[in-house]
Amino acid sequence: MEAYGVHLRAPNPRCTLYTCQAARSVTTGDWAVGGMAERAEAPRRAPLNRDRVLRAAVALADDAGIEALSMRNLAQDLGVVPMALYKHVANKEELLDGMVDVIVGEIDPPTRGADWKDAIRQRILSARQALLRHRWASQVIESRTHATPVVLDYMNSLTGMFRAGGFSVDLTHHVMHALGSRMWGLTQEVFPTPPPPADPDVRAAIFRQLAAQYPYIIEIATAGSHDEESAVGRGCDDQFEFEFALDVLLDGFVRLHQQGWNSTDPRRGTRAAG
Repeated sequence: MEAYGVHLRAPNPRCTLYTCQAARSVTTGDWAVGGMAERAEAPRRAPLNRDRVLRAAVALADDAGIEALSMRNLAQDLGVVPMALYKHVANKEELLDGMVDVIVGEIDPPTRGADWKDAIRQRILSARQALLRHRWASQVIESRTHATPVVLDYMNSLTGMFRAGGFSVDLTHHVMHALGSRMWGLTQEVFPTPPPPADPDVRAAIFRQLAAQYPYIIEIATAGSHDEESAVGRGCDDQFEFEFALDVLLDGFVRLHQQGWNSTDPRRGTRAAG
């Protein structure tokens, strides 16, 4: 059978799905055009890359908690098989390292034109805001056994801000130790504070008993403003306490810098030049 000079074959009843479709596309041009249009309209999945994997992992931890993070769950969210992830991260530890890098990438860059103290304060408070957006991040940061290049870049930048402010290498070394985890916006207390009993009579009785044994602790514990999610104990304003401690440290650093303090001075204490 011929039509317009093209020899047409009757469909083969034994053909596979693919060969039947191929035959139909030859014998019926409109079918072929229709099939191509349907395939063209099908949405294409965004190509998988390391950045997409890491950001999906951050989103999963934000939505379901860090405990829900697994290669299987992450692959399901991305619509791929778990093995596809290993082309971009070697294992879960590398995945967690990369997630920390994403969080560090959210920290504001140094403010141009600001003096070193204000610039450092703003940078650390920006780090704190990044961690508050991702409540699981502090736990992951504290679990890391080595620093990635992204983390080292942030630490190097912060260290350089002290050096640019005129701090000696010696003083900067000790300043970074004093800041510790606060450079990430973290506040860590030695002991957690359990929630008080819901019954007001029971709560009052417990407070009376504790006040008799530990009067100064109870005195200061009941003096602060209330913040249910505070990391520094119930009854405390977490943000205020963090900024207070940061300002105390920064003011102390200023004083030591102005005094020309150094760790090799025989008097050595922070009051050495006072």
